[in-house]
Amino acid sequence: MVAPGGDVSNNGYGRAAWVVWGVGLFAYAVVVMHRTSLGVAGLEAADHFNTTPGVISTFVVLQLATYAIAQVPVGLLLDRFGSRILLTAGVLLAGGGQVLLAFAEDLPLAYAARLLLGVGDACIFNSVLRLLPRWFDARRVPVLSQVTGMFAAIGQIAAVGVVLPLIQGYGWTTGLLIASTTCVVSAVASAVFVRNSPRGEPTAVVADPLREIPRNILGVTKHPATQLGFWIHFTSGFSMNTFLFMWGMPYLIVGQGLSQLEASGLFTLLSVASMVAGPIVGALTARHPLRRSNLALIVIGSLIVAWTLVLAWPGKAPALLLFVLVIVIAVNGPGTGIGFDFPRTNLPVTRLGAANGVVIAGGFTGGTVLILVMGVFLDWIAGGEQYTAQDLRWAWMLQAPFFAIGIAGILLSRRRLRALMAAQGVIVPSWREVVERIRRSRGSAG
Repeated sequence: MVAPGGDVSNNGYGRAAWVVWGVGLFAYAVVVMHRTSLGVAGLEAADHFNTTPGVISTFVVLQLATYAIAQVPVGLLLDRFGSRILLTAGVLLAGGGQVLLAFAEDLPLAYAARLLLGVGDACIFNSVLRLLPRWFDARRVPVLSQVTGMFAAIGQIAAVGVVLPLIQGYGWTTGLLIASTTCVVSAVASAVFVRNSPRGEPTAVVADPLREIPRNILGVTKHPATQLGFWIHFTSGFSMNTFLFMWGMPYLIVGQGLSQLEASGLFTLLSVASMVAGPIVGALTARHPLRRSNLALIVIGSLIVAWTLVLAWPGKAPALLLFVLVIVIAVNGPGTGIGFDFPRTNLPVTRLGAANGVVIAGGFTGGTVLILVMGVFLDWIAGGEQYTAQDLRWAWMLQAPFFAIGIAGILLSRRRLRALMAAQGVIVPSWREVVERIRRSRGSAG
């Protein structure tokens, strides 16, 4: 399989490659820290704005929606200007959003602050991914992509260990302003140390005439590799995003009767397990490039089984089953990363920004819609009262059509991609052919 975006034939470009990637990782961790700050400081935010945690939760929906909607425009800017400018601008926008939130006294200004942060956040992960094929050997990229995703967990931990203590120790405004200085440091580092490509190599940026932009967006979006990546990210990511950003903690506490400490422990386990699973999923993706979609389906299938067992269990699920559910949700985080490997190996590097933007929108679009659907459903079924464990059980069952639509999208787009690959001379053998080849090899060896 040809990898237009991964044409570095050596093992990378030495220390410079690791510096460029490291600065990108720092930017990603910093922005994720600020992205999740309201999740860990929700009570402090409710107190500051004199409102309820329920109202503060609408910040999450706005931020996720902004993040998803901004992906394709940001991807186009990334292909036009490169990672250096987008990383620098992204962390400055995110920092500006946090500064605005620090001084905000009313909800409209706070919503504007989260919108600004959402746009900045949308610039970061895609920018780091786009650097990898230019600076590292193509065989390393799947694992490095997964390691990049792991730094979201670092940012989440930093939100608990840095932002929350600053707010509690110095107050809302001063705490957020101190935390925002990390964005300034990251922006300076990105501007100074990040380069779109190694010295002497093509910059891999393209300045399309404005009149051709709609056609190019349509071409990238219609490509089966982009569509397969989108549906994998959607199906593997919507449940995890809904669990992490909104309905996981209420389900564990109200639906399963766990204490705040026990539920927080499972959330910490989820972050750690995702970090462990990332390199493993990346290595399997690199080792079996013709079976990447099967790996994604296995990961997704395990999540469907885990949720089915937990939701079908009469009463409260056993602790072991909840432990398994959290582990499987954690593995589906790296599972979304499989989606990025299809555009990388089937599209030119000059189109990766837009293509990866479409892929990233998958899981966050699904998560945003499910968060809203579950919220509306819970308001309806609870009739204005406090929702119950049974209400939450029914609400989480609303995942079923999301899984059905996502798997159908994966299978249909995979069929189209394999037909295109076959026309290019790359044939994916059937499982029967693989088994027969293994049987013959063992027979000849004996």
